[in-house]
Amino acid sequence: MGETLQPVATGFNKSLRVESRAERLTGDAGAVVLREIMERSGIVEWMTPQLSDPRRQEDVVHDLASLIRTSVLLVAQGWRDHDDADALRDDPAFRLAASSASGRRPLDRAHGLASQPTLSRFTAIMAAPANRSVLREAALELGARAARAERGGKRHRRLTIDVGSLPIEVHGHRSKAEWNGHYRGRIYHPLVTSVAETGDMLDARLRPGAVGTADGALDAILDVVDRAQASLCDVAMVRIDAGFPSAGLLAGLEERGIDYVARLRANPALDRLAAPYMKRPPGRRPSEPRMWLHSLDYQAESWDRPRRIVLVVQEREDDLLLDRFFLVTSLDHGQMSRREVLDHYRERGTAEGHMGELKDVLAPALSSTNRPKSHWRGRKPRGGSEAVDAFECNEVRLLISVLAYQLMHIARRAMARATGTGWSLRRLRERVLRAGARLVLSGRRMTLALSSSAAPFWALLWPRIARMHWAGP
Repeated sequence: MGETLQPVATGFNKSLRVESRAERLTGDAGAVVLREIMERSGIVEWMTPQLSDPRRQEDVVHDLASLIRTSVLLVAQGWRDHDDADALRDDPAFRLAASSASGRRPLDRAHGLASQPTLSRFTAIMAAPANRSVLREAALELGARAARAERGGKRHRRLTIDVGSLPIEVHGHRSKAEWNGHYRGRIYHPLVTSVAETGDMLDARLRPGAVGTADGALDAILDVVDRAQASLCDVAMVRIDAGFPSAGLLAGLEERGIDYVARLRANPALDRLAAPYMKRPPGRRPSEPRMWLHSLDYQAESWDRPRRIVLVVQEREDDLLLDRFFLVTSLDHGQMSRREVLDHYRERGTAEGHMGELKDVLAPALSSTNRPKSHWRGRKPRGGSEAVDAFECNEVRLLISVLAYQLMHIARRAMARATGTGWSLRRLRERVLRAGARLVLSGRRMTLALSSSAAPFWALLWPRIARMHWAGP
C-alpha cells in the first residue's frame, strides 16, 4: 500500500481527470452515527470493566474498548475481514469512531485504526470463557437498553422470543465445521434467538455443523428467557419451528412456566388423529383457498401427558388433496383461540427475515483455524505458542456480528419512525451508513462535511437518536 494514483485522464470524458490527494476523505461516515449510538447506550462502558485483558498494559496501544468498537463498526459498515482494517487504518471516520481518545488525538499517526494482527489477538482474548460470557450478555443488554430508550425508560410487559437455527456455510477446514445432510453443505449450525415484536437479536450460540436442530436448545432458551425477564420484559413466551419441540424441551418450558407455540412434524399418529378432518367438502372446488382449524388433544409416546394441538387444514385451488400441518401450544382456549394461535405462529416469518439479515447482510466471517502462532511482529516467538481455539474465536466473531446487527437495528428503527417507511439493513447501509464525507479541521473544531445524497437521511436520523431516553440498567 502507500502508492499514490498519478493523475489520469478518462477516455469517455476528456475534461475529467482522476487523481488522489492527501485529504481526510471517507466513504464510511456512518461509523460516526453508530459510535454515537454506542456512546449514548453506554454498552461499551458496561462491558469493559467486566473483561479480562492479559496483555502487558504498558505495551497496549489499543485498549479493549477501542477494539470492541473497531470490530463491531467494521462488521456494521460491511467490512467482513480483519484484513480490511489495514486498508482503513487512516480512514478519519473509523479512527474517530473507534478511538477511546477525544479531540484530535485519534487523528495522530500513533492512533491509527487497529491492525489485522491486533484484531486477531483481540478475538483470541475475547474467546476466553469469562470474556465470551460478557460479550453474550452485551447483545441482550444492548437490546434491552434500546427497547427502554424507545419506550421512555419503560420495560415491555410481554414479548415473544423466537428461536431458530441458522446454517452458515463454511469453506475450508474450520474447527467443528461439518457436513449437514439436511442443508447439503459444510456448515456451522448456530442457535439464534430474537424478539418477535421488536426484531432485536438477543443471543447466538455457535454449534458444530452436524448437530440436530434442537441440540442445546432448552438450556439456551431458559438462559435467554431468564435474562430477558430480568431487563427487557415482565413475561416472555417462546415460538419455535418443527425442528425443536422434543418431549424434554416442551416439558422443560412447562416446568419453568414458559408458554410456547410450536410447529410439530407430522407422524403416523398425528395423521390418524387428523384423518376425520381431511375429507374435502362436497361440491365444486372454490375459486379461493379455504382453511379449517381444529383444537385437539394429543399425547405422543414420549410425552408425559396430553397437550393441546391445533390442526390446520388447507384447501388450495390446484391441489388434489387437502393439506395439513400441526401446532402445539401450552396456551388454553381462554388464553388464545385457534385462529390466534395460527396467526401468532405465522408471524414467525418476520423473525426468519431478521435471521436472514444477520446471515446475508452482516455475513459473519467465521474463518479462524486451529494453528499455533508462528510469527509475532515479523519474528518467530522465543518459546512455543499454544494453538488458538478456533471454534471459540469463531463464536466471538458471531457475537460481534450480533452486536453490529443490534446497532444497525436501532438506527433502522429510528429511520423507520422518522420516514414512516420500512428499512432493511442493506438499504440503511447503502443509503445512510456508507456515506461519503470530508473531515475539515479549523482551529479547535472538526467538521464532518457529508455528501448531499446522505445529508437528508442524517437530518432525520440524528434527532431521533438524540431524543431516545437512554438510561442504564
